[in-house]
Amino acid sequence: MPRSTPPPDWVLTRRRVVGERIRAARLHASLTQQGVCERTGIDRATYNRIEQGHASPLLDTLFLIADAIGVPLADLVRQ
Repeated sequence: MPRSTPPPDWVLTRRRVVGERIRAARLHASLTQQGVCERTGIDRATYNRIEQGHASPLLDTLFLIADAIGVPLADLVRQ
């Protein structure tokens, strides 16, 4: 099975920015990664990849994360 084409650099950069915002919001809420995972049902490895910008989460997953951390989704994905 052929590999898919990687996203453009600007997409990877934006993904890392979103991950950094998620991490900052999580820390501001005094939550651990495990705490967010317990609230969302996301496994820790997947959550870690999202925070690191190595994974592209589904919109539903972003809703769960924003709700678990207690921030509006817009704060995590704004430009």
